[in-house]
Amino acid sequence: MLSVLSLTAVVVGGILAGFYQLVYPKIEANRLAEERRAIFSVLQGATDYETMVKTIDTEKGEEEIKIFKGLDGEGRVVGYAFIAEGPGFAAVIKMMVGLNINRETLTGLRVIEQIETPGLGSKIAEEKFEGQFRGLAIKPRIEYVKNKKPEKKNQIQAITGATISSRAVVDAINNRIKIVLKILEDME
Repeated sequence: MLSVLSLTAVVVGGILAGFYQLVYPKIEANRLAEERRAIFSVLQGATDYETMVKTIDTEKGEEEIKIFKGLDGEGRVVGYAFIAEGPGFAAVIKMMVGLNINRETLTGLRVIEQIETPGLGSKIAEEKFEGQFRGLAIKPRIEYVKNKKPEKKNQIQAITGATISSRAVVDAINNRIKIVLKILEDME
């Protein structure tokens, strides 16, 4: 019985490994295509982009930071996009964030990956929430308010019943903005 179970485990494991090797290139191609769509959705006016990569030391070790420099049809910079991610209520939330050329306001937000609670936290991926980040001031830090309309240029309204998800988005963006601004400053 032990040998039959062992043989079954080896065969099934081999099949799964082979299937993974077969589909991985397609999964990666789809991920890159979604990333590309997200870059153009947060950088209006961009027709192309260049990828800048910088490796930094963080609490978790070395981390590779990608900043996408959006270019218009004549090669002029229209803004910068970067990926921000952080822990949400259910899992990691990953989003593409656009930053204007002056590095003062956001040009957009697009949630790329999330598995927050359906009907509550998942609303972070809806236009009503994402749209609040267009033109949002990044200094001082981005804030969220609950149960009232934003009163400052750096505030967004949290989703009722999903404060943890709203806070996770704001915290991830604030943390990444600090790093991205420092990298852009160093590259000048």
